[in-house]
Amino acid sequence: MMKRITSRQNPLVARYRSIARGEVADLLLLDGPHLVAEALAAGIRLHQVAVTAEALGRPDLRALVARLTQDRIETVTATQPVMAALSPVRSASAIVAIADRPASDEARLYAGAAPLLLIVSDVQDPGNVGAIVRVAEAGGATGVVAVGTCADPFGWKALRGSMGSALRLPLAIREHADQAVAQARHRGCRIVATVPRGGRSLFDVDLTSAVAVLIGGEGAGLPPSLVDAADLRVTVPMEPPVESLNTAVTAALIVYEARRQRTQNLGPRSEPREPRTSNPEP
Repeated sequence: MMKRITSRQNPLVARYRSIARGEVADLLLLDGPHLVAEALAAGIRLHQVAVTAEALGRPDLRALVARLTQDRIETVTATQPVMAALSPVRSASAIVAIADRPASDEARLYAGAAPLLLIVSDVQDPGNVGAIVRVAEAGGATGVVAVGTCADPFGWKALRGSMGSALRLPLAIREHADQAVAQARHRGCRIVATVPRGGRSLFDVDLTSAVAVLIGGEGAGLPPSLVDAADLRVTVPMEPPVESLNTAVTAALIVYEARRQRTQNLGPRSEPREPRTSNPEP
């Protein structure tokens, strides 16, 4: 029998809400069955799960709760009013969980012979941060580093935006951008700053080597000090009168241009490689 929570004054409610606000450094809140299932699949430790009794009749949740029970993860049921207090979303989810934050592993950020790292500076919309993490994983980037006033990639809104990618892709949080840039340089990465105008066209830049791409925040973009510290400035070509793109869209275009070049063994589009000649056997 699972313990049932019927009062919004239960201490567990305050604990869930505190974690949702990011006040507990080593824990995160997973909201919804998709994220709970993704955490289980990624081997993330779950401390406790709350589910509405009414939702237990759903086949997907019944199977998920069976897995939680099998793994001996404490699971409680909650009334709808209590779940509305536990879940931070406007329309409360049927299941929420408390889990460990994935540990930061610098070596994994720079995995492989040619790492592709995104350094995300001052992106304050959690939805944008989540979308960047999602596209980074989808496009084959090796990791994301959030710096400055960037929204927490492990906050509940960003986690929902990443759809579970934040539980798998190597992520790190740094207080200062110059610290992240110095680490990337130490790992052999060329530093590329994205600017809305005045940089080299994205499609003229070779992204096949180790690269750390600086992505700026909404509105202001990258601070001048970061742009000046970069080895190269890159701009996504845009037709007038469009002056800028959403920060997650910019990240997606860069990641997928890098993927195109790397998977097809090509350089930038404006600098095609010489065709190979073959000497047939005599």
